[in-house]
Amino acid sequence: MVYYGQTSCEQDTERYLDVVKYVFSSYKKEVPLVVNTMGWVKGEGLLLLIDIIRLLSPSHIVQMDVYDWKAMAPLTPQYVHLTPGLYTKGKQQGKCKQMGGSGVDDWKPSEEEGDASAPEYKLLYVHPEFPRAGVAGEARVHSGILRDMSILGYLGQLQSSDLGAVLPLHSLVPYQVPFNAIALRVIHTDVAPTNIMYAVNAGWVGLCRIPDEIRCQTDGPVLLTQTPVCDCLGFGIVRGVEMEKKLYHILTPVPPENLRAVNCLLLGSIAIPNCVLVGQQGVEGEIPYVTSDYNYSILGSGKLKKKKHFKRREYAFECDYT
Repeated sequence: MVYYGQTSCEQDTERYLDVVKYVFSSYKKEVPLVVNTMGWVKGEGLLLLIDIIRLLSPSHIVQMDVYDWKAMAPLTPQYVHLTPGLYTKGKQQGKCKQMGGSGVDDWKPSEEEGDASAPEYKLLYVHPEFPRAGVAGEARVHSGILRDMSILGYLGQLQSSDLGAVLPLHSLVPYQVPFNAIALRVIHTDVAPTNIMYAVNAGWVGLCRIPDEIRCQTDGPVLLTQTPVCDCLGFGIVRGVEMEKKLYHILTPVPPENLRAVNCLLLGSIAIPNCVLVGQQGVEGEIPYVTSDYNYSILGSGKLKKKKHFKRREYAFECDYT
């Protein structure tokens, strides 16, 4: 499992393909593999899908027609063979040589045309009959609700097995992790090193394992300069940051024997469901991490800008942030 950290790969399609390659490299081909692709099939999304088909070489493709939209061509082997992807090139149709005359029959394909064969897979084209199948916009709303439910179910593992009241986050005992024992990286945007702890506090993080040993001569924190593609062992919430003792306080249901392998925290744009924060019972006064008095004119409080990353350097460590 790899933590991508975003609900859409549009911001960094290159890293998305790297993640797909990394996960697919562990497939042992001992059992059938089912790949559930994204619903992004317009523009660059379709080109990225063609890249993924070329990368995975499937035996079957199931393509579902969408509601009241016929713009997407059937993903036949010939279509995928000839169409360029976002990062891969399609096989150009063979150059033709004019043998004489001006008729169509006088144009013959060159010998180069048969150099590469089209991919071999079976296309199953399905037209769903249920109402409003594939209506644009609805899937995004439903996926957000399902994502929150999934996070709540995951956090439910922190609760006692005894039937009773649900404990709020501030009543649960977190793990204490030294700054210099674990690397930190914000995936989805650039954050100034001096503000990195504000960003990670109360954040949903992937608990990851990078192959490099964490080496820091100071008390930390250890910041990665590039986002790694690495194993993710589970998820957690940074319950708090103790700057005096240089400690992260992390809530997670991942068992301790697995936590020993974790040496990297990745923070993405996936947020804790609002109900977790505003529903903390037993808190008098202002709720931790929640404020109703906020000035949106503050620098950095606006919407994130879409950025393209076409070339990525190898990640490296950076200790401290002074």
